Amino acid sequence: MNMCSLVIPVYRNEENLTRLLNELERLRQMLPGEFEVVFVVDGSPDRCLEILRERLPQAGFRSQLIALSRNFGSFAAIGAGLAQARGTRIAVMAADLQEPIELAEQFYRILGEGKADIVFGVRGKRSDPWHSELAATLFWELYRKLVIHDMPKGGVDVFGCTSEVRDHLMQLQGIESNLIALLFWIGYRREYVVYERQQRLEGKSAWTLSKKLRYSLNSVFNFTDLPIQILLYAGGISLVLSLFTGAFVLLAKLRGNIEVPGYTPTVLAIMFFGALTSLGFGIVGQYLWLGLQVSRRRPNYIVRVLEEHAGK
Repeated sequence: MNMCSLVIPVYRNEENLTRLLNELERLRQMLPGEFEVVFVVDGSPDRCLEILRERLPQAGFRSQLIALSRNFGSFAAIGAGLAQARGTRIAVMAADLQEPIELAEQFYRILGEGKADIVFGVRGKRSDPWHSELAATLFWELYRKLVIHDMPKGGVDVFGCTSEVRDHLMQLQGIESNLIALLFWIGYRREYVVYERQQRLEGKSAWTLSKKLRYSLNSVFNFTDLPIQILLYAGGISLVLSLFTGAFVLLAKLRGNIEVPGYTPTVLAIMFFGALTSLGFGIVGQYLWLGLQVSRRRPNYIVRVLEEHAGK
């Protein structure tokens, strides 16, 4: 079936659902073939599920409505939508419409022409507050240099892919950690579409500081052993420095230059190696926790509601 599917995770988007549905009607008019939208309500505490249940049967496009049993996070919600999408070309976009709806049409066209298997939307310009933009720029610049070298400068939020790529993606464990990084990890041919991110017109973003920090940590610890390498190098250098320092302190002791025997080197050693040990336990503990999560084989999501609407 040569259908285009659009996966949209929904969380606290009650205020802009009307505009979203109107934009999706417009997108449907742009596309020549069959088109469906897969809405995934990610445990949203507002009336998103009720509104979509009421509005989708009258929509001018095919749709699926999925409601997760609780808030599992955007990547898990996207995974739920990808698993149910029936199209040969699949795009993923946010419900807040900060990405122009025409971006999905560009994704479908590039995939349909066979130019790529994965298409990423790359921000040419951000409309975020300066402090948020600065933090994001610094994070992605470091991430490009140290973890995934192919990652665009501004990072990636939206993408499109073929059903073949989707099938391989859904076989991977830990899809809820960083779906975008997994797309780079699996390879395939890639294309990039530059767009300007729009200001959010309705509601307030649920992308809190704590979620950003968790996302940053997962993006690093799930895809590189760089922190462990840094710990190993730091431990090796510290060992060498300790040997030289120990030799210097021993020489000073033999010459009688230390008035309080053992006090200074003991305090310095406790402080230095205590901090290094704490850092090492923290990094190793993070990896052990991630390994435990995978070994438990918990599902990335639990579907509570699954509905289909043929539209008009």
